[in-house]
Formats: sequence, structure tokens, C-alpha cells
Amino acid sequence: MTQGETVEYHPTIKELPVSERPRERLEHYGAGALSTSELLAIILRTGVGGESVLNMAARLMARYNGLLGLARASFGELCAEHGIGPAKVTQLKAALELGRRLLIASPEERPQVKSPADAANLLMIEMSLLEQEHLRTILLDSKNRVLATPTIYVGSLNTSVVRVGELFREAIKLNSAAFIVVHNHPSGDPTPSPEDVKVTELIVQAGQLLDIEVLDHLIIGQQRYVSLKERGLGF
Repeated sequence: MTQGETVEYHPTIKELPVSERPRERLEHYGAGALSTSELLAIILRTGVGGESVLNMAARLMARYNGLLGLARASFGELCAEHGIGPAKVTQLKAALELGRRLLIASPEERPQVKSPADAANLLMIEMSLLEQEHLRTILLDSKNRVLATPTIYVGSLNTSVVRVGELFREAIKLNSAAFIVVHNHPSGDPTPSPEDVKVTELIVQAGQLLDIEVLDHLIIGQQRYVSLKERGLGF
């Protein structure tokens, strides 16, 4: 923990009334009634060294910026976390993989993107809080259902850094019919820069060559977004 950082206190499971414990709440109210941290605590089972399992779960969620970050973290990275050994990491990775496979097995449950607003709403909350620029793609099947939303770049977006082929690698791997490019402006102002427009032009041209349609490029600001497609910029 860095100097000045505060961590919200979470009681141990034994300190909670029986009716408020995650397992009992899941049994009586269903998994949907639990927070993500509570579900994660059930998987981790026990805390270590005086740290409650609820606190451990909340710490991991904060450290990795949610489930997507946890899913992307390597086995070794997670094992290096305090109190998280190979057994707990194995359980966590298995649960996350089951979730991924369920999504693949149930395409009708995937979000469907019908407008720029649909796409923006998928990532707005997460990306508007980022302190660095992140570039992600929303990979879509032939019915515009979401396959994945991988992060491609972290850092300033410019034509000298972005390798267009990198954007299409996951799209080709997942046999995507189309995708949407999304990046954030940490300043909170989603106004496209000339460099944003240049990058968009390059991506659209590459999509035409690879027969993968680039539907849009969204810029996320502070609870606002701009669609370059709607503004006719780069398309």
C-alpha cells in the first residue's frame, strides 16, 4: 500500500451476522444479489494474515480495475499478491474461464450493438476513469453481438505508435465480422484531435483490405463520447 492510500475496512466473515455472509446470501437471494467482490470472496474462501477475505477481494478488484483486469493478469502476477497462492489463483482462473466459455456458448446473451450509444455504454464507466489513454476494440459477430473488448494500446494515440495490424489481430483470431475502435481522453474532453482522425483513416483503410468492417471510432470523455462516424471524420 502506498503512502496516503486508504483501504476500506471489510469485516471478516465470522464478524458478519449469519444472514449477511456471502454464501448464505447467495443461497437465499441468488448470485445476482451479491456484489462482484462478494462473489470473488466466495471463490477465494479465506483471508490470510489477519486480512479478511472480503478485504482481499476488494483489494484485488481495485488493484486490477475489475474483472477484466483480473482475467488479463498472468498466473504469476496474481500469485505475487499478498495472501494469494497458487491454489487460490487456480480457483480464480478456473471461475473466470468458465464465465468466458459460458459467454461463448450463449451468444444470445451477448450485448448487441445497434448504435454508437450502445457501444459507448459498454465501456463508458470504466474508460472515463482511466488516467492514461487506452485504445480498445469492441469485436462483433455478423449480428453485431459482442465477442470481446480487448485492450490494444495504453498510452498516447498517434500514427507513429499505432500499428494497425495489432488492432486486427484479435479480430482475425475470433473471426469477427466487424469492430468498433474506442479510446479515451483522460482530460475528459472527447473532442477528436487531428491525430485521432488520421489514425481512424488508417484503420478504416486496413479494414477494407482485410474485409473486416470498422463500424465506428468512439472517443470517451468524462461521461461523454464522440462518434467519429457520426461526424464524418476518418470514414
